[in-house]
Amino acid sequence: MVLCLSIGVWGVISPESMTGSAQSFTSYLLNGAGWMWLALCSFFLLLSAYMAFGPYANIRLGRDNEEPEFGTGSWIAMLFAGGMGSGLLVWGAAEPMYHFVSPPGMEGETPAAAREALVITNLHWGLHAWSIYGCCALVIAYFTFRRGQSSMISTPIKHVFKGRTGENVGKAADILGVISVVFGLAGSLAMGALAVRSGMYYAFDTPQDNTMSMIILAALFVSYMLSATTGVDKGIKILSNINMILTVAIMLMVIFAGPTAFILEAFVDSIGQYFSAIITKSFTLYPFEGLQGWTSGWTLTYLIWWLAWGPFIGIFVARISRGRTIREFIFGVVLVPTLFSMLWFAAFGGAGFYIEMYGGGGLKEIIFEDVFAALFAFLGYFPGSTLLAALAALLLFIFLVTSADSGTFVLSMMTTDGNLNPPIIQKMIWGILIAVLTFSTLVTESVTVAKAMAITGAIPFAVIVCLQVVGFLREIRREITEPETIEARGEAEGKAPDPAETPAQ
Repeated sequence: MVLCLSIGVWGVISPESMTGSAQSFTSYLLNGAGWMWLALCSFFLLLSAYMAFGPYANIRLGRDNEEPEFGTGSWIAMLFAGGMGSGLLVWGAAEPMYHFVSPPGMEGETPAAAREALVITNLHWGLHAWSIYGCCALVIAYFTFRRGQSSMISTPIKHVFKGRTGENVGKAADILGVISVVFGLAGSLAMGALAVRSGMYYAFDTPQDNTMSMIILAALFVSYMLSATTGVDKGIKILSNINMILTVAIMLMVIFAGPTAFILEAFVDSIGQYFSAIITKSFTLYPFEGLQGWTSGWTLTYLIWWLAWGPFIGIFVARISRGRTIREFIFGVVLVPTLFSMLWFAAFGGAGFYIEMYGGGGLKEIIFEDVFAALFAFLGYFPGSTLLAALAALLLFIFLVTSADSGTFVLSMMTTDGNLNPPIIQKMIWGILIAVLTFSTLVTESVTVAKAMAITGAIPFAVIVCLQVVGFLREIRREITEPETIEARGEAEGKAPDPAETPAQ
């Protein structure tokens, strides 16, 4: 808390200095170790596939006969809303258009460029992103619900390092995890607030200035603090279900009020193109074309961004995934959100391409001028555009409330020894600190600065994730080699904690 508060105060006093340091730090490591980040994230994808189809696929994250705590629909809605819901809205039309106009290593604004644009966008938002989340969540869920141990970042690491060394490394891992979550939330909430501001401008002609940004942040703060006073089964679950209903409604409006056949053809085409190119794209860095700057600015920034959210999403998804088998878990956390994201980008990106290639054009100029205005400018091409813009702004706001609520919940768990139902006072303290850091990032009004803030915490945390995976693989193989030992330990430890119980009880 002292570290995070100090950084927050630094940002309030001198936001340019703080954000400049974050940008310099991330730029240095993105450009110097790009090969490592891409290889690491591709490894997570391979590990997810192995866990889904390998010898551990039928192991349950809980007792052998335990039923899932949440229904499948609410489970997917919660993990999706916490994972990247607001990002899909902001970048749904914008990112495919960026790659359509300027694809790496080829001519832009051609049919081939449109196809390549969807492949690149799906690479950034698809299997790699959700595999990172899946691996971070799986190691925590396994030790928490299968082994009955603390739901902490450090728990798997203590199976790598024993004794005093394990305690010290574990504490460092927990601290880095907290900082990673705080920075990731602050940067992402700042970007989301700027997008909501643009939506309100298009829907209600409100001013686009810092005062409006602060009003949005204040409303966001009040909303997520109120929601944080409820449990996962109330506030977060209800908000997530509302998110999914509105998200699907807007997407269906775009599909059926837009060029329906073109969008659905683009979706089917993008499935084949993406899955056929996944191996090549997973290891492409463009060193021979001299496009390392493009790779670090797009692909690597995204992958590290997902790593920054790894501890947050990992603990949160683990918390809501009790009772699932590992195969169910990987399919639900990795494959289902990926397919939905592909349909989303085919709808928004495909309709954007249609406007530029066969319609009146003009969308790309707006996107390049103001990325936050992209969604609302795009919706302006559809009937009922004012209503759609208002719904999109509301959806963005609810997504941000859900993410902030989930973030304060996870931070409170991480700082109360993995308490599955942390006290309200803990949530309120972390909620205030997140608001302070978001404020200092929001003052700059820069998407570049917000991105840098979001990924700063991920860079040191990458080492922690690797150690977690080592500890996880060491222990889970005993499920096959020593099944009776695992069962006996489960009986001795009560198998898994009841989420309704606190450590005191």
